[in-house]
Amino acid sequence: MRERRTAVHGGRRDREFEAFVAGASGRLLHTATLLTAELPRDNPRARHLLTLALAHTYASWDRLHGEDPYSRAREYLAGRFAHAAWHRYGAFGRARPHPHSTLAGLAPRERLILVLRLYEGVPEQQTAALLGLPVERVRALCDRATATLLHPPRRPAQPVTAPRVPKAAAS
Repeated sequence: MRERRTAVHGGRRDREFEAFVAGASGRLLHTATLLTAELPRDNPRARHLLTLALAHTYASWDRLHGEDPYSRAREYLAGRFAHAAWHRYGAFGRARPHPHSTLAGLAPRERLILVLRLYEGVPEQQTAALLGLPVERVRALCDRATATLLHPPRRPAQPVTAPRVPKAAAS
């Protein structure tokens, strides 16, 4: 009897988790892609980050006790990215963002705070608590990241070269 109850509970748990993944994985993948500053069509680091977050959420599914699984997965995603990006030999810290990504000009910490605050809508105090930073530091980093996106630094001007004249026209 106990085995049957366990099997029924496990099947219900799997169905609930599959429904969660079907509804939340797209947005979580987009969040991970923004964090890693990869292109949406070429984002292996973001997919790896999403896989880790979903695996962690599945492993702790029975311990959620009414807690929002999306919030738990997002926190794990952000924490995992922060840990890897802020350590010298982390997988995400060493990897360079794609140069055509909108957020490529931001440091990993700035990207993380900007994505949590503006894309995910996480309040400033909650972001600060999640990252272990003072609220003022989160505000300053978010303001600097926003200013960088709105007013990107100018690139050096490319040297102007004379147009090439075809040989037949030169004669």
